[in-house]
Amino acid sequence: MSYVFAPPAPTSLAIVGSDQRFPVRRVYCVGRNYAAHAREMGFDPDREPPFFFCKPADAVVPVAAGHTLELPYPAQTSNYHYEIELVVAIGKAGRDIPEEQANEHVWGYAVGLDMTRRDLQMQMREMGRPWEIGKAFDASAPIAPLHPASAAGHPSRAAIWLQVDGSDKQRSNIDRLIWSVPATIAYLSQFFELHPGDLIMTGTPEGVGPVVAGELMTGGVDGLGQIRVRVT
Repeated sequence: MSYVFAPPAPTSLAIVGSDQRFPVRRVYCVGRNYAAHAREMGFDPDREPPFFFCKPADAVVPVAAGHTLELPYPAQTSNYHYEIELVVAIGKAGRDIPEEQANEHVWGYAVGLDMTRRDLQMQMREMGRPWEIGKAFDASAPIAPLHPASAAGHPSRAAIWLQVDGSDKQRSNIDRLIWSVPATIAYLSQFFELHPGDLIMTGTPEGVGPVVAGELMTGGVDGLGQIRVRVT
């Protein structure tokens, strides 16, 4: 088979303790999955079916362990926001997955950032249009190395936090997810067949806010390491 141009190399994530890499297929993101964040965005946090948006695989930027990613401030925004998230990596295909079997489909976990052009997202929301220009732009998903579930287990309670230049901005616990990881997988798999390589960004806690050039974001999930990103 020949192509009219060389296909790009697949996006992939580093794996803790391994020279192998995890190829990324799709990126699903859960919206407003912490009650306090839903409130700060102006929504009633009563439990309702989750909703999802997607980022392209090449929006993922791998962040090497112990390194600080230099992330350029994106174009066409003056309100660039951080959102720290638990990232779930799928390793086994399935559709209509029962919640009690969902963890069997998880390959591992990581810490990630759902970077957002908030002004553009809000403009699209007010106009009833999709969020892509606010959420799915280039380099909008920095993600730290994956921790295999075989070593890390399946965390259901762990602190999640983010600081900007050493000052606390977000601090919560993943047990406050409105839809847990197994519940999210079960629900999402009713609409999409999940495949190895899929990532699920599970939502962010309260405290989202803007960053500007020169500021350093440091975040983590207990047991899953940290991510460091400086805006340039």
